[in-house]
Amino acid sequence: MNPHDFLRAEGFGAATLHPLPADASFRRYTRLIGGPRPALLMEAPPPEDTRPFIRIAQHLLANGLSAPEIIAANKTAGLLVIEDFGPQTLAQLLDAGAEPVPLYAEAAEALARLHAAPPPPGLPAWNAAAMAKAMAATFLDWWWPEVFGEPAAEAIRAELAEALHAMLAPFDAAGFVHRDYFPANLMRLPARDGARRIGILDFQDAALGHTAYDLVSLVEDARRDVAPEARRAAVAAYLRHRSGVSPNDLLAGMAAHGAQRHLRVAALWVRLARRDGKPAYLIHGPRCWRLLARSLSHPVCGPLVEFLDRHVPDERRGNPPSLAEAT
Repeated sequence: MNPHDFLRAEGFGAATLHPLPADASFRRYTRLIGGPRPALLMEAPPPEDTRPFIRIAQHLLANGLSAPEIIAANKTAGLLVIEDFGPQTLAQLLDAGAEPVPLYAEAAEALARLHAAPPPPGLPAWNAAAMAKAMAATFLDWWWPEVFGEPAAEAIRAELAEALHAMLAPFDAAGFVHRDYFPANLMRLPARDGARRIGILDFQDAALGHTAYDLVSLVEDARRDVAPEARRAAVAAYLRHRSGVSPNDLLAGMAAHGAQRHLRVAALWVRLARRDGKPAYLIHGPRCWRLLARSLSHPVCGPLVEFLDRHVPDERRGNPPSLAEAT
């Protein structure tokens, strides 16, 4: 079924279509104006799969959080009509000059509520092994050969996997992890109360892992600088709304998961530039490397520090010089 037939069948045939800017994913979103209610068309044709999005949205809604309501779905064609939370993400509000402290505190409150709920069944693991595999797919497969001019040797691959396991295994856990919890995927809904003030998007890759991963994604955003006071407010709000969490354990978990995330994402920008023809993302590389250095200063990151000190000198830690013109 094509999108126009789908919209007609679901009562949105008369709506005016306003495509939204694309991001790094292959999904497409279109705002539907003039239909029965404010809504978005989400297109995620195969090999994309809308079922995880639908399942996680239902989980969030059932636990008192704000996820888009699924208004209509054609899973085979990868077409959904979903609730429209409005035109501005938290990222856009921040870019327009909104005060960051309350926004980050509200986002952390919603995150604490999300993590307090038992995760739904069937989520994949986001543990040391899964993160090592994801790291190889960016840092070793794309950044390494771009910088060193040859593929990473098998010994290097094994050594990095061992370092990541040593750093992350102490934080093995099975909580709900959104995996992309940052302002570009969050909306402010001022008419709602408590944790429901934050609309949560882009959650279809949710997994089971350590919940510190999401908090570090929020306050150490790969795409924007976060003011120290906003970071402090978010961590404080999370701890206030999540009883039983040790502050020291949380900060250690944030350092370990932040280190792997920042290195992996710094290399992801290289993959997007080379494989997908999207060099604009390289502008975020220096920030990721700065955030990595911050994470590595925590003692829990010792195994990754040792790996990098042996194989990646300080002067190499950045965007590959071969891509300098692309930025």
